[in-house]
Amino acid sequence: MNHPTPRFNRRQVLTAAAAVAAPALLPAGALAQDKFPSRPITLIAPWPAGGSSDGVMRAFAESAGKALGTSIVVENKPGAGGTMGAAAMVNARPDGYTLTQLPLGIYRLPHMQAMSFDPVKDLTHIVCLTGYTFGIACTADAPFKTLKEMVAYAKANPGQLEYGHTGTGTTPHLAIEEFSEKAGIQLNPIPFKGSAEIMQAILGGHIRVMSGTTEFAPHVQSGKLRLLATLGRQRNKAFPDVPTVKESGWDTITESPFGIGGPKGMDPAVVKVLHDAFRKTLEDAKVQETLDKFFMPTVYMGTADYTAYAERTFKAEKATIERLGLSKKS
Repeated sequence: MNHPTPRFNRRQVLTAAAAVAAPALLPAGALAQDKFPSRPITLIAPWPAGGSSDGVMRAFAESAGKALGTSIVVENKPGAGGTMGAAAMVNARPDGYTLTQLPLGIYRLPHMQAMSFDPVKDLTHIVCLTGYTFGIACTADAPFKTLKEMVAYAKANPGQLEYGHTGTGTTPHLAIEEFSEKAGIQLNPIPFKGSAEIMQAILGGHIRVMSGTTEFAPHVQSGKLRLLATLGRQRNKAFPDVPTVKESGWDTITESPFGIGGPKGMDPAVVKVLHDAFRKTLEDAKVQETLDKFFMPTVYMGTADYTAYAERTFKAEKATIERLGLSKKS
């Protein structure tokens, strides 16, 4: 039996064609946003592979990738004081597929030397997650057992007490300079290229005091070094018996929060998706285990608070650098 061929008038044909073509007429961003993320994301770690920062970033990437339903690939770009990731954001597409860790140095180093980026204008601050622990440690046989005793010793021997730090302008250096100013003491700063050199020097007895991150931890635990104070707002849970500098009597708080950022101009909806995924990582037991391993506390700030923090910190770092005479030459 023959069936009659369906007949369509011109209006019906045009209506059907328009319905098929409609998705193609939408802005590309609208479709991409609905699917985000639809492919792997690159997360830049501006440090060498194998270090504590790299390990923490990989833990965040794995956990956030699971929350997003995609993979987050960590790309190491060491050098330039941890600013390579921020610099890479200047030419990256603001589509959410290229992100970076934002260490504290990105707010300081532009005041000290020419940089290709502005940490406030050229970046989207998505979420802050954690931070480094800083402390003041001394040799086990040092003639002082507390920070107050160290200050008394320094006042009795002005300019004679040496301390090691990780380089001029780094946070461990500036933290002690600020503390020394408030304590009214003169210390003799000795810059080193990195944590490994500092540990060799203090364990070898070449310096008595050091300012740094938790590279001192295993040596404090073994009794080779004594931790005099930590520099955060609260005591570090790995060293609950060690007071902060502020608790010891000097209003000095040095924290180094870091989080995740991207290029300027990102879609707020994409920013929210990324924020929520990385925020969720802080509830992941494996992530917390990694943070505990490196003595890093949880330091959470949402997008708005993190953006405001960046603006405040950029101004504060400028004032500190100018006070210490480390500003870049015009």
